[in-house]
Amino acid sequence: MSRRRSPFRPLRWLLRLLLVLLAVLLLPVLALKWLPPPTTAFMLQSEVRPVQYQWVPMERIAKVAGQAVIAAEDQKFPLHSGFDLEAIKKAQAHNRKSRRIRGASTISQQTAKNLFLWPGGGYFRKGIEAVYTLLLETLWGKERILEVYLNVAEFGPGIYGVEAASQRYFGKPAAKLSAAEAARLAAVLPSPRRWSVSKPGPYVQKRAAWVLRQMGYGQRARLAAEPEPEPPADSDPDSDPDPASEAAARPPTVPEQQSQAPEGAESTVPAAEGAAPQPVPVPTEP
Repeated sequence: MSRRRSPFRPLRWLLRLLLVLLAVLLLPVLALKWLPPPTTAFMLQSEVRPVQYQWVPMERIAKVAGQAVIAAEDQKFPLHSGFDLEAIKKAQAHNRKSRRIRGASTISQQTAKNLFLWPGGGYFRKGIEAVYTLLLETLWGKERILEVYLNVAEFGPGIYGVEAASQRYFGKPAAKLSAAEAARLAAVLPSPRRWSVSKPGPYVQKRAAWVLRQMGYGQRARLAAEPEPEPPADSDPDSDPDPASEAAARPPTVPEQQSQAPEGAESTVPAAEGAAPQPVPVPTEP
């Protein structure tokens, strides 16, 4: 007499599969909450070899570096839960009217993508990215997300992390970055293989100066109303190859006494376009 097949058997297999998938997603996130990533998905897929990457803890990164990437990439980073819905709506409205696509990924989303996923778009990849983003926000917290982002973000072809970038471009450790240098690094983050830190063209100079002002250096009264500079329409790298242009392409300067943020200081970054500048907390040394 044959045994009757349980109607719940497919459901049990589905549940097991979901548990396996959850473990695959969850275990790396839990491990990297305390351990520095030995590599990332983006580094493994990089066409540039060898990859330059050196992990440093947050206490060995100048506070202005964290302020700069928040000002440049995600000004609501301390406030949102992984997704900036207002920025997404603005990007969608912009992309419907313009041929130049604008993204709206937060620092949390970029960290998830760099660590675990692959370049490009598509609903499937975006869906996995959203799951990882929620896990990072829930299990790590903002300080850890920012620490990892500063260490794994690409600042040039094959140059990953603020320590490797600082050593390569400025000949100094990340702990000694000035506000102007941090702003120049952050200025290329939207497209680090297109824009140059070492030979900043007009767009990178303009965006670095904008980042500095968003950090609180310069004319504070203009912060809230000042829009982010738009990149040029051409697809050529924004660099000045000739010596005369390169001499003109100097990074924005900050008075020496302001080149490092005071101990315990907060960066002034507007919470939203048209709003009054709001103090945005940055990670403090333990």
